[in-house]
Amino acid sequence: MKYNRVHLESFGYELPPVVVSTAELESRLAPIYKALKMAPGQLELLTGINERRWWEPNYPISLGAAAAAKKALAAADVSADEIDVLIYAGVCREQFEPATACAVAHELKINPNAAVFDLSNACLGVLNGIVEVANKIELGQAKAGLVVSAETAREINENMIDQMVRTNSVELFRESVATLTGGSGAVAVLVVSEELSREKRRKLLGGVTQNAPQHNGLCRWGLQSILPAAAGRVFGPGAAALMQRGVEGAGALMQKGVDFGMRHVMIPFMETHAGEVLKYGVELGLRTWQSFLTKFGWRGDHFDKVICHQVGAGHREAVLKAIGVPPEKDFSTFEYLGNIGTVSLPITAAIAEEREFLQPGDRVGFLGIGSGLNCLMLGLEW
Repeated sequence: MKYNRVHLESFGYELPPVVVSTAELESRLAPIYKALKMAPGQLELLTGINERRWWEPNYPISLGAAAAAKKALAAADVSADEIDVLIYAGVCREQFEPATACAVAHELKINPNAAVFDLSNACLGVLNGIVEVANKIELGQAKAGLVVSAETAREINENMIDQMVRTNSVELFRESVATLTGGSGAVAVLVVSEELSREKRRKLLGGVTQNAPQHNGLCRWGLQSILPAAAGRVFGPGAAALMQRGVEGAGALMQKGVDFGMRHVMIPFMETHAGEVLKYGVELGLRTWQSFLTKFGWRGDHFDKVICHQVGAGHREAVLKAIGVPPEKDFSTFEYLGNIGTVSLPITAAIAEEREFLQPGDRVGFLGIGSGLNCLMLGLEW
């Protein structure tokens, strides 16, 4: 991918009002820490995350995305009527149908001729959205596009803490502890053509994508049936055995397809094999970085700054070491925002610019990676 006339004109972001410390989450894990004979403080020690944000209960994430979008539009003095495409790129969506982008478009009173749709690709969603808009601009199909996202960690954080404490399962704790690195927030990126750009800054030069789909089972978030296996996961092995006896006792009724509707009861789950995700993620990141440098004829020291997907201290250290980028060229926010999924990288770039870490003329690398595994790296002239 190479681009000649695309600019990231502005960023907007919205931080949720509820600040949740890692110490607070760990206090709720006290029973399982005691049962597993673990000392408190493990989560912050392992991740480097001090706190994260939560939205208020039942807050519509489309409103968070719209609030971020309004800030991006205001910063660039662009009206919603000038937007040709609106992409909602979050992992979290308000429902399966319709697209959450529709609720955002309604809130913004977007141009009725604009393309409005959702795009989903784990933590890479916003970067993929930027590429989609950039392609439309290069093809002459659009002059301006908004890529928005909002993620919420409150529900999955609370759900997994409840499950861990209820089951006292070492396996569940290991598979799900990465869930507690999650944070909440919203972001918007306004992507425009050369003609519409006022500042002629943040020029998108191009990018490279690579994949390793054989690792698609290492990090999963979704819904599962509450039938025996899931019941054991949520309520403990005793509940699984009890439900299984009930299912077996139903005998003939079950053979006729009567399951009392239980197979349709779904609960959220999230599991991450953190060690393997780190190992194979770093391998994929290095492969993508090498391809990126080769494609553009650059060396690693050609980059003045990089913005990585925000996972935690260990991931940051491993990635930067593998690609040979010194830590002082990187800006991080995971310490106080956690991992906000699709929002993490672009909100970090926005804050880095606010704090004057990113300067006009800097050559900047956006280094994105998402479960699946997929990797996308973009180069910009800031």
